[in-house]
Amino acid sequence: MRRVLRAAIAAVTLTGAGTVAAGTPAHAALPGWGRPTVTAAVPQPGAPGLGDTYFPDYGNGGYDVEHYDVRLRYDPDTDRLTGTTTILARATQDLSRFNLDFLLEVESVRVNGWAATTSTEGAHELVVTPSRTITRGQQLTIVVRYAGVPSETLVDGYTGWTRTDDGALAVNEPESAWWWFPSNDHPLDKATFDVSVSVPTGVEVISNGVQPRPPLAEAGNRTRWSWRTTSPTATYLAFMAIGQYDIVTDTAPNGQPVVNAYSTSLGELAPAARASIERTAEIVEWESTVFGPYPFEAQGGVAGPVDGITFALETQTRPVYGPGFWRRGSNTSVVVHENAHQWFGDSVSVARWQDIWLNEGFASYAEWLWSEEQGEGTAQELFDFTYASYPEDSPFWQVRPGDPGPTRVFDDAVYDRGAMTLHQLRLAVGDDAFFAILPAWTAAHRHGNGTIAEFQALAEQISGLDLDDFFTTWLFTAGRPDVSGSAARKAAPPVEPKSWAKIREAHRLLAH
Repeated sequence: MRRVLRAAIAAVTLTGAGTVAAGTPAHAALPGWGRPTVTAAVPQPGAPGLGDTYFPDYGNGGYDVEHYDVRLRYDPDTDRLTGTTTILARATQDLSRFNLDFLLEVESVRVNGWAATTSTEGAHELVVTPSRTITRGQQLTIVVRYAGVPSETLVDGYTGWTRTDDGALAVNEPESAWWWFPSNDHPLDKATFDVSVSVPTGVEVISNGVQPRPPLAEAGNRTRWSWRTTSPTATYLAFMAIGQYDIVTDTAPNGQPVVNAYSTSLGELAPAARASIERTAEIVEWESTVFGPYPFEAQGGVAGPVDGITFALETQTRPVYGPGFWRRGSNTSVVVHENAHQWFGDSVSVARWQDIWLNEGFASYAEWLWSEEQGEGTAQELFDFTYASYPEDSPFWQVRPGDPGPTRVFDDAVYDRGAMTLHQLRLAVGDDAFFAILPAWTAAHRHGNGTIAEFQALAEQISGLDLDDFFTTWLFTAGRPDVSGSAARKAAPPVEPKSWAKIREAHRLLAH
């Protein structure tokens, strides 16, 4: 679905983050994170990463972010971005210095009004040394002024910023913030956002949440667009789409605002995009009956330009879709997938990237449930056809969805074998238990983080079954699991469900 930075990958060991007490930042549960050593006589540097199993230098230790105020000026003609981001945070240890994940050229940093010194380390680490010591529990106001050309700012030859003919897209996973605002860039540290962007008049800006005010005219034939999300948001789920867009607003059945935007460059693809994305409110209403109450304050979607991204991403409250999804007509499967992520991935985010199955397996199975709802093939028929589509000797079966490895975070197996795992869980525990587990999971970890181990524990609690062998087989063991007796093992090959082509088309783009 997205590009993973190979240069950032390293092998480390991480003890899974368990459930933490309400009000405690999830990353405080990591070994040694934010816990001052009793024998330390002086404040210590914050860790340059959160020790994620797959991306150990993503995120930073020593503080917890509460809010980002991102105020920008962007010029599409030059791709020049200037900005001031104000970060409201709380120190979780006595700090002598701390890191931010960021790439653009920094003009100045102030911490609680005092000028700080900065340096850079590694691929994306901005090291901030305040002029005064920071004590544990202290509230921090960190103001960073910066400028640069994001499309020319590279890590390992790569930029997470997509420049287009009429603007840009700040959309990617697992990293995109580095190119437009300084952050603690890991899903363990969520925060609320205000995003305000000045662009030439006639250019539109779309971001997360709602507009706290209409676009405002500024001097020099410019307009400032403002967006706000009051729900905790992982940094990679914050986004910007800048360019020429037709914006369509409405109200969802639950009373929430719906904001959909369509690039004017789509041409003949525009009707198919609209026929798909305009069903977002309907799809969210249905998903709410399966997964529990919708967790955010707004709904919608963005159909990106023809020269933009080639994938789709579950950017919070407003997924962004590349044009490829509409080339063969409308496709509600991808809309179902990305909006299912609002529960599985956005509200309940991974505690570590190894647990990506909790995002992609669930969003993929949502497509199977939607197919069943629409009468275009049952989940069982889709399981049978998917299972039969991968021969026993296929490399597909060698990828373990519960631990795919840092270079295979978005492998086909995470999606397809991930969905098959959920269907087999449904068969193992029965429909009553299965459809109780899903909303119980999203309620228990709402606006927080989760691990596969925690999901297994919940499934065992609700079903009353020991599921250790089941999860070991389907998520953590290479090879094709045996499903003797199912339709997938019958002599006659399973019939292709009506929804299969659209689901396969969506996954072809999502997983690459």
